[in-house]
Amino acid sequence: MKNTWSLRNIILLTLISIICGIIFFATGFLYNAVSLALTPYGLAPLANDLLLGLWVMAAPLAGFIFKRPGAPFLAEVIGAIVEMFLGGQWGVETVITGIEQGIATELGFVATKYKHFDWLGVFATTISTTVITFIYDWFKNGYNAYATHLLIIMFIVRFISIFIFGGVLSKLIANMLEKSHVIK
Repeated sequence: MKNTWSLRNIILLTLISIICGIIFFATGFLYNAVSLALTPYGLAPLANDLLLGLWVMAAPLAGFIFKRPGAPFLAEVIGAIVEMFLGGQWGVETVITGIEQGIATELGFVATKYKHFDWLGVFATTISTTVITFIYDWFKNGYNAYATHLLIIMFIVRFISIFIFGGVLSKLIANMLEKSHVIK
């Protein structure tokens, strides 16, 4: 694990963050549609959990690509800032959530001592991000008002979403970039 950042890596991290910020912004529209579709069934809160993996993917992607402390946090925060400046519906709250999500993913890499950028790293970041973001939403979005069975479903759906998008998809993208020699 290198401790220095090359200009190439800074530019690549910034580009990844900008692309993810655009994905985050587009996910807001998808969130509205999914929330609307689930409302008649009393499951509108699930929309956030179904799509959260898309909103957190900048952090694990940067972690798997750059393999150094701070990269996941920076990527997630920069992506959140891009989403906010594009006109994301949650305004500055987007940046606060980006900070929380960046820290959550960073803790997964800390748990592996920044030595596992393999499938163990995917699992560690998925668990840390799921748990931390769920606790955050417990207080921010009033999850304590939901029935226990709904909370269990929301937690499981969140875990699966983060595992698929923030874990597996991010890992596969990082692997493809390594094979293409975009990253050294």
